Amino acid sequence: MANNEAKTNAQFEQTIGECRSLFEKKLHDYGASWRILRPQSLTDQLFIKAKRIRSLEIKKESLVGEGIRPEFIALINYGIVGLIQLERGFSDTVDITPDEAMQLYDRHAREALELMKRKNHDYDEAWRSMRVSSYTDFILTKIERVKEIEDLGGDTLVSEGIDANYMDIINYAVFGAIKLKEA
Repeated sequence: MANNEAKTNAQFEQTIGECRSLFEKKLHDYGASWRILRPQSLTDQLFIKAKRIRSLEIKKESLVGEGIRPEFIALINYGIVGLIQLERGFSDTVDITPDEAMQLYDRHAREALELMKRKNHDYDEAWRSMRVSSYTDFILTKIERVKEIEDLGGDTLVSEGIDANYMDIINYAVFGAIKLKEA
């Protein structure tokens, strides 16, 4: 494994660890309240996070004092929530314990992390030469694709499913979080 790839893998793992820590703290404060989110509502939550990043990139000013990196972290966590919701469906009540939620989170985070590592190997660290604003645009594009798939009731002809788009959203958000931390 190339030295850069090893560094990247460590950065991926550190970023996912940071996201996990925040998720666990919010789970303590709010429980698994996200279990009530229907797919379209989760998609809209992803959309407003990504749209805020793009707005801040363009305006270069935040009136609420929160920067871009926390929104990338939120996209990672909501992407993992999306994978959990796809697997389990939504619920009218909080139907899992914090321990169950963390087990699901860890499994999906691990799957996303392993996919990122495989893709990074194949793409040869190309993400390092990209602009953060491109990650934002790619995330918004993936969200639009999810909306279309939802509107089609999942009846696509050749496209990847919603889960693949969530994985890509997580992937691009990790890239953005790493690059902003390095800056």
